Amino acid sequence: MRTRAFVALTTGALALTAVTVPAAHAAGGSTGPKISNVSVNGGKDVVVGVAKKTFKVKFTVKHSSPIYDAIAAMWRGPNEAVPERMMFPDMGLEHPCKKVNSTTSTCSFKLVANPKESFPEGDLKNVDTGRWNLMALVEDSKENETQKMKAATALVKRAAKATVNASPEPVKKGKTLTITGALTRANWDTNKYGGFASGAVKLQFKKKGTSRWTPVKTVSADSRGKVKTSVKASADGSYRFTYGGSASTGSATSTGDFVDVR
Repeated sequence: MRTRAFVALTTGALALTAVTVPAAHAAGGSTGPKISNVSVNGGKDVVVGVAKKTFKVKFTVKHSSPIYDAIAAMWRGPNEAVPERMMFPDMGLEHPCKKVNSTTSTCSFKLVANPKESFPEGDLKNVDTGRWNLMALVEDSKENETQKMKAATALVKRAAKATVNASPEPVKKGKTLTITGALTRANWDTNKYGGFASGAVKLQFKKKGTSRWTPVKTVSADSRGKVKTSVKASADGSYRFTYGGSASTGSATSTGDFVDVR
């Protein structure tokens, strides 16, 4: 079962304007279902690499008549009439809303973020990082519709990766260890990971037999994303690089590289 909302969403660039509902049935009307408790990706940023990523959208609906169907989509652009990019639901034939009681339902969707989408409106580009809007639409069995063009927002970011290597291994106590690594970031224009220059890559150390990572120093990645620093070997343990992320880029943590100190 799919509604007019689903048909409209699959039409591409005109999707958001196509699903605009009549004023009498719009959000805030006395008869339309009430949308609340909206969650995008569990409240976390949507961080996307170079492959398709799905994430969940959920909301609660209060209604006087049973829910016939619902739809959700993420969009960005100068306004709701001119969406530049969209993320559509990965929809099957099942009903997206589950009845909690006679007046309450919960609706859940899996939305798709894809840097390799075949249609232009869904193909993520580097300029698409930033805050996106969630459109939610619900229709009950009496054809009362409620639509919220900005039911919630979420930050969409490019994924980052970090690597580390400590040498020589093993090393004598008090000798110099050279720690190298790289910070890369998803490039949605080329669909590849590339070097990422950042001034805030942190080196951390975890002593053998413990579970706590302690900060050692902060180093800068060069223009190619390469990271290099040195420390004095003091005890057996692991080293790793971490990057805290930014408004456009997700955080990254390398695996630990264990060093035997003799």
